[in-house]
Amino acid sequence: MKSTAAHLSNARRPQRTRGKERFSHLLDVTEQLLAEHADTEVTLASIAERAGVPLPSVYHFFPNRNAIYVELARRFHQDLAAISRSRIAPPPDRWQTLLLTRQSRGRDYLNAHPAALRLFMGAGVSAEVRTLDLRGNSSLAKSRAEEFRTRYVCTGLDQLEDWLAVSIGVMDGVWTISYAEHGRITDHYLQEAWRASVSYLRNYLPEVLLPNPDATD
Repeated sequence: MKSTAAHLSNARRPQRTRGKERFSHLLDVTEQLLAEHADTEVTLASIAERAGVPLPSVYHFFPNRNAIYVELARRFHQDLAAISRSRIAPPPDRWQTLLLTRQSRGRDYLNAHPAALRLFMGAGVSAEVRTLDLRGNSSLAKSRAEEFRTRYVCTGLDQLEDWLAVSIGVMDGVWTISYAEHGRITDHYLQEAWRASVSYLRNYLPEVLLPNPDATD
């Protein structure tokens, strides 16, 4: 997935191996702290203390807390993009099943990474993180549209990517309700988000999409 956060933060991305390792370590530590504390309670000083490095070492890469949050959010979206391209076996015969499988895998990742839930669905999300999240969802919609066209005959569905982007927004909205109520995405709200997404897409997609005869999995 192409980076969408480079101009959303003032982070100084390292070029050398040692710098990359420290950069990654600081992101790991930030994720740990965000899993334990509200975003407003995490500071660059607390990150430096947990990482066991001098505070100037953190400032070397991240001029402020939001910069490190944006970089962490970018890493989460890279992981989610990889999950969205992961193989499904056996291949789903219905687009509704494909949608549920992809949503389930994304939900499982987010529940396993509480810091990602806090960044993307918490009340204190910054405008920069929100912008990155929206761009990540746009990239996800494009990837999902490509998958639909690979697996199924989608002749005439010229706005498929736009429809899938809206369905992802619907899903996110339902998941945010779950996070606000339970601090995670529950099985109930996973199903509700899927039902809402399918109901929306049925306005544009036929109930059955024929398999693409040229599809490979």
